[in-house]
Amino acid sequence: MAQPKYITNIDKIAEIPEAEREKLKKITDKFVFRVNDYYLGLIDWQDPNDPIKNLVIPNEQELSEYGRWDASDEDTNYVVPGCQHKYETTALLICSEVCGAYCRYCFRKRLFRNDVKEAMNDVDPGLEYIRNHPEINNVLLTGGDPMILATKKLRYIIEELRAIPHVKIIRIGSKLPVFNPMRIYEDEELLALFREYSTPENRIYVMAHVNHPREITEEARKGFQALHDAGVIVVNQTPVLKGINDNPDDLAELLDKLSWAGVTPYYFFINRPVAGNNDFVLTLKEAYEAVEEAKARTSGLGKRIRLSMSHTSGKIEILAIEDGKAYLKYHQSRDGNYGKFMVLDCPDNAAWFDDLPGNEDYWEMPKKKVSEVASVNDMSDMPEQRRKRVRSS
Repeated sequence: MAQPKYITNIDKIAEIPEAEREKLKKITDKFVFRVNDYYLGLIDWQDPNDPIKNLVIPNEQELSEYGRWDASDEDTNYVVPGCQHKYETTALLICSEVCGAYCRYCFRKRLFRNDVKEAMNDVDPGLEYIRNHPEINNVLLTGGDPMILATKKLRYIIEELRAIPHVKIIRIGSKLPVFNPMRIYEDEELLALFREYSTPENRIYVMAHVNHPREITEEARKGFQALHDAGVIVVNQTPVLKGINDNPDDLAELLDKLSWAGVTPYYFFINRPVAGNNDFVLTLKEAYEAVEEAKARTSGLGKRIRLSMSHTSGKIEILAIEDGKAYLKYHQSRDGNYGKFMVLDCPDNAAWFDDLPGNEDYWEMPKKKVSEVASVNDMSDMPEQRRKRVRSS
């Protein structure tokens, strides 16, 4: 199976001037770097503001003081190592700590620290927890990117989940449909696995992460088609990010191209206030207006998209931002507040739920359920092993 070449040393990218590469090394000492030659081929190196470049090539703003490593306090969601249970009917198996490339805005970049162990190769404790909790009817495989796992490993996980009667939906969060679509359409064993277990009664869903319309290449469409032919339902989710897809024309084109390819637009997200993400921040008002302008230019299929914040307390849908007010609703809630409608003052610079005056009336910080998972927000800002290397250089 022909696969792209992976690059983890920024010095190997000759298109970046040497002086710039030297500046970026201090960033890759803190935030891991990985990309492949297929995806690099999508970059217009003549454009200093190329959105594909901004997605995967480090920027100096990553070292600005901003955000937290775990902006949604996911450490409080773990019930056993490798398994999160935040919402009643949904469990997450964090089964991979590697991606096809590392998005610079990633909200789980903490998983790629050498001193953090949240993703588990051994998923059996999580599977056992799911077996013992019949309220869980859908399971999301995530990470990292589960599609980068060997097909044999994916088969084991999916077979075990399909043997649990109350698990009806299996979801796989993946950016490989655009990072490495060849991994999908050239792997007959993977497609056979999907054909076997994505049935008319119980579908497998791939939650694709397509951020920009230029990622939808002929190879990506071929990957989407292979998934469709195998019975998989493909939907898409992406944060709205400054310098990547905050242009309403690009968002509208993304909604159109996804719909044309049979990929359901699912979520637009507000960028989480994660360490290193300063360069991608839009205010809530800016993100809302960009999304509404884009929706005005697309069909009803594209208008199905929802704009949400994945907050510690739940998924908060942004219904409108008008006249200095934010009109919000809990689309999901860890505390049973589903459907709760909120009207809060929205300062012009507000970029997250916590920035809205009065937000604290609607939620409380949850407590951790297990002690085995470290709270990365309490750890050193510089990953331990990388910090040692930097000191010795």
